[in-house]
Amino acid sequence: MYSKEKFINREISWLSFNERVLQEAQDPETPLFERIRFIGIFSNNLDEFFRVRVAAVRRMVALGRDEENLLGEMTPEELHNKIQEIVYEQQNKVQEIYANILEELEENNIFIIEEKDLTEKQGEFVRNYFYDKVLPNLVPIMLSKKNKFPYLRDRSVYLAVKLWKKEDPEDLAYSLIRIPGRSVPRFLVLPEENGKQFVLYLDDIIRFCMADIFFYFDYDMYGAYTIKITRDAELDLDDDISKSFVEKMSHSLKKRKKGKPVRLLYDREMPDDLLDFLLKKMRLAKSDAVPGGRYHNHKDFMNFPEIGKKEHYYTNLPPSRHKDLPPFTSILKMMRQKDILLHFPYHTFNHVLDFLREAAIDPQVKEIGLTIYRVAADSKVVNALLNAVRNGKKVTVVVELQARFDEEANILWSNKLQEEGANVINGVPGMKVHSKLVWVQRKEEGKMRNYAYIGTGNFHEGTARVYTDKGLLTADSRLADEVEKVFMFFKQNYLHFGYEHLVVSPFSMRKHFVKNINREIELAKQGKPAWMILKMNSLIDPGMMIKLYEASQAGVKIQLIIRGIFGMQIGLDGYSENITAISIVDKYLEHTRLFLFGADGEEKMYISSADWMSRNLNRRIEVACPIYNESIKAELKEQLLIQLKDNSKARILDPKLLNTYSDGETDKKYRAQEDFYNYIKSISETETETENN
Repeated sequence: MYSKEKFINREISWLSFNERVLQEAQDPETPLFERIRFIGIFSNNLDEFFRVRVAAVRRMVALGRDEENLLGEMTPEELHNKIQEIVYEQQNKVQEIYANILEELEENNIFIIEEKDLTEKQGEFVRNYFYDKVLPNLVPIMLSKKNKFPYLRDRSVYLAVKLWKKEDPEDLAYSLIRIPGRSVPRFLVLPEENGKQFVLYLDDIIRFCMADIFFYFDYDMYGAYTIKITRDAELDLDDDISKSFVEKMSHSLKKRKKGKPVRLLYDREMPDDLLDFLLKKMRLAKSDAVPGGRYHNHKDFMNFPEIGKKEHYYTNLPPSRHKDLPPFTSILKMMRQKDILLHFPYHTFNHVLDFLREAAIDPQVKEIGLTIYRVAADSKVVNALLNAVRNGKKVTVVVELQARFDEEANILWSNKLQEEGANVINGVPGMKVHSKLVWVQRKEEGKMRNYAYIGTGNFHEGTARVYTDKGLLTADSRLADEVEKVFMFFKQNYLHFGYEHLVVSPFSMRKHFVKNINREIELAKQGKPAWMILKMNSLIDPGMMIKLYEASQAGVKIQLIIRGIFGMQIGLDGYSENITAISIVDKYLEHTRLFLFGADGEEKMYISSADWMSRNLNRRIEVACPIYNESIKAELKEQLLIQLKDNSKARILDPKLLNTYSDGETDKKYRAQEDFYNYIKSISETETETENN
């Protein structure tokens, strides 16, 4: 059993991370329309949290304690109650932040109005829009005590409608209307009037036309209140050996859509009689219902209409080309000369696409391998692979069918690639393939040479613009030849290799990083400088946390940069006083995993696809890659040092989860993401000037 003195509960830590996202929505220095989007990100995060983590906690309540996920001294019931308490406070905070944003919008002549605020002219415009675009997508369902309650889609927003007669309030009826947020935009921008802009929720368009929906009844009063159900997203795979894995996944995904409800979010203005009716019909307890505001699915704010001024958005930081990859340059040729590290989103993702396209058409390239975890809906990466197949290349694609919430898309890509003739491998039995690898084999001078891309993030053109990630392009045989070994393992799982350079989980990653930590412990005991800087998304694995505590107590200086879940209690005298930890939440989502060890002056740097979580170290195929190129190592170290200096967007990860901003010890303002962008830009310009001279 793990002691509460050592760890912070995983779920509570995650909620603290989402609080940092909410801080961005609250921060007056965040541009106005970006604050709106952060509300959307917060809401979207919370949805997934309930679908996955709260659902897991509920299963723990029924089945007992799960020590790997439940760090700390809380029972499952206590944890569930604590989660509900925190979420309730955060929901109230969101409403307050949203109200403040509405005021600021109005100061800028932008008004989010309700249906009761419409002028006669606006009402006519809205009614025409309703009949043309909205009504064809509406299917009201009348509710009764006798009839079976309809199935509510996960994460969809519904209007729970109460109809009654003004003269006889006891004569009433209930109805449900699903808001068609996928087929109709959630927001309608009305015609501008006198320099003022007006925005109306789709919900309020429906409310405005309620009498037109229920005209065949003789009710004259209507109340419409939004509700949203969140369901358990756990996949239940059956063990029918006659079915393929794809068939099992497809069947399980259909069952997920009807997963057990874990949360009902409702408009706090809803009458008690309607709420009680809904809870009873859905067989939910009052504790499962979370009161919210007039509108749900704030995640739609991520796609809020772009009607603001330039200053209402982040300053555009256009991605640059890598200094070693000018236009019309053979990437394979450059890789033969030196390793190249791409920093996303600071560098363009087009370099990855160009690498794949060149491999697809190069007559000497014989085989291409790539791992897919998440890709864009209209993936240029997959299109490059399809083109490679058409050009006669042997193409092996490892498609992870259990990439949460991307399962359906990955099944489609898997089928499409197979139909075209690619060798598709649907993961590894019992493990998820989370590594980010490309392998290219090319015939040169009568023998085969390997090229590789080893990354920290997905091959996704969309997220590459907003996630910070790294990608190493290398023809170094020490690395590229071992990437080939990883693909040989994918093809034949009984082939196990010893890796001298790549660090592969679940085979050696834990041991390898423990060995690095032990080296620093020994250095500290010898009185030598001992230190490490570790950057990742989440640090919650008990074994690795205990090892870091041990290092701290030996005198090793440890600096942590953790974006999300963080299970350690730092700064405890005699225990963890040599550990500092910050989290940076800003314009881009910090996704890079970097590990730097002092190693007695022979610094060791790694990029990795894996966080230090039990699932990554024990149950996933992950790859960490040592950086041998000294200039690349210097770039990565500079980024770590820039991030450690951040006093604008870095929060201190203290045991009390206060999320206090790190103010540093200087009067100068440091903002890591912008500072690193400028650093990348400066070294590119310096290189160009040197070449021109």
